Amino acid sequence: MRLASVGYVLLTTLPGEEIRVREAVSKLDCVSGIWIVFGSHDCFVKVEADDEAELTRCIVQEIRSVPGISDTRTLIGAEI
Repeated sequence: MRLASVGYVLLTTLPGEEIRVREAVSKLDCVSGIWIVFGSHDCFVKVEADDEAELTRCIVQEIRSVPGISDTRTLIGAEI
């Protein structure tokens, strides 16, 4: 059985938009967890999908289109 594809997305939001972004992103089907964090990024998001193509679609078309996000950094898990 193949494991689902997993990735983590670090979000930087516009000032004051952290909570609104967290609420919007948490409603997306591929998001399995989201936390507001302190440091150079504002939110830490765990995403899961059946395959890498779906994971990529979720990140590029859904997460990155949420208003209030100014930058993203994506880390995709790999099977080695």
